[in-house]
Amino acid sequence: MAALADAIRNGSIPNARIAIVVSDQPNAAGLELARERGLKTVVIERRGRSREDHEGEITAVLRDHQTDLICLAGYMRLLSSGFVQSFRERILNIHPSLLPSFTGLDAQKQAIDYGVKWTGCTVHLVDDTLDGGPIVAQHAIPVFDDDTEATLAARLLQEEHKLYAEAVALIVSGKYQVVGRRVLSKN
Repeated sequence: MAALADAIRNGSIPNARIAIVVSDQPNAAGLELARERGLKTVVIERRGRSREDHEGEITAVLRDHQTDLICLAGYMRLLSSGFVQSFRERILNIHPSLLPSFTGLDAQKQAIDYGVKWTGCTVHLVDDTLDGGPIVAQHAIPVFDDDTEATLAARLLQEEHKLYAEAVALIVSGKYQVVGRRVLSKN
């Protein structure tokens, strides 16, 4: 969230603004970072609520703020099919692997355990599958022999910040099209 806000501020994502930062965790670090940047924030806790009620409140807030694009960052819950369809092809997620490899949690551990020499990060449109929507952009980085989950995660995070801004800039520009499972640039 902070990297996207900074990219908007410095002009890397032209013609964009952050309408609202939503979190289900009242102590999320992103909320404070958003407030420091003068962004509106809201906490919509999910504890003790049905998925339908929780997502219904999120939907209402997003619509109240005329949200055109949803950028997930650290949202560790699958969205319902109804929510995804309400914002079809308008939800982006970033994942710390070169999808379709190493979906779900602990992608860095999966990469190290599998012994890959390259991994990376992916921004994709969210669909009804786990980390399976059409891929918007990817960056690859090497996996070093002495990498740990922590060192690999730290290097990936640097790439994620750059990649997410690039992907959002493309989507906001409208210079793309979704053809089946592919996101193609239109020049």
